[in-house]
Amino acid sequence: MAQDSGPTSHIYMSQRLRLHYVDWGNPDAPPLLLLHGGRDHCRNWDWIARELRHDWHIIAPDLRGHGDSAHSAEGYYGMEAMVYDLAQLIHQQSLAPLSIVAHSLGGNIALRYTGLFPDKVRKLVAIEGLGPPAAMEAEWASKPMHQRVIDWIGDKRALSGRQPKRYASIEEALARMMAENTHLTAERARHLTIHGISQNEDGSYSWKFDNYLRIFPPVDLTPEQKQALWGRITCDTLLVYGKQSWATNPADDGRLNWFNNARVSLYDNAGHWVHHDRHDAFVAEIRAFLA
Repeated sequence: MAQDSGPTSHIYMSQRLRLHYVDWGNPDAPPLLLLHGGRDHCRNWDWIARELRHDWHIIAPDLRGHGDSAHSAEGYYGMEAMVYDLAQLIHQQSLAPLSIVAHSLGGNIALRYTGLFPDKVRKLVAIEGLGPPAAMEAEWASKPMHQRVIDWIGDKRALSGRQPKRYASIEEALARMMAENTHLTAERARHLTIHGISQNEDGSYSWKFDNYLRIFPPVDLTPEQKQALWGRITCDTLLVYGKQSWATNPADDGRLNWFNNARVSLYDNAGHWVHHDRHDAFVAEIRAFLA
């Protein structure tokens, strides 16, 4: 692959789904996997990949139901299914031991995988990947199981009748993208939009992600189980947070203490997408951290 070319697209199979990933070449270099967040796609890492591709073999997958990966037939997106997908990609492509940089939902998946297989991950960077604020998660865990399932059934039934939003033009979808993250430059927002939408038969545009991703299954690990799982992680771990994000700093809410070898890096003038909002500073930090 030429030094200035983009990534190549590939397909792998997991749980009968055709899942997509891009490969930035340089296969003799150490593997680095970039894992995007919810309702996002693998091409959101392009700027990071272009800067690190000369030192790393970079692979960036689309999670199931995202980007150019297949949607779950039953619209189910449990965390255990996504962890399995990640494990399959790493196993099939013989990537371990590898380093991982992951954002939001991808960070949560990567943390769980690393807790399950601590010997397979050299370094881990999780950008706001611990999930909802600790107080919100504790409230969810305290809700009776029957009520969680009832709520989930109602939410899913409501989503079944919800049609994906249609935009008359790329510009209209771009405006929605920029409203979602006011820190984005126009150039970056356009790139994310172009790779995040597909054109419908009538000429309109819709986001690629599955509508069923808007709700989470009613059963998941409790905070205590997460603490035990993250306590199994042995590699150096960097937890990145934006000061202007909705997410709570794990150094303040106590979750940093659930790790053995983790530290928090807090970025000013950054929201939930730190790798976009403070690109240069973020690249410099992870380059040093991963080295």
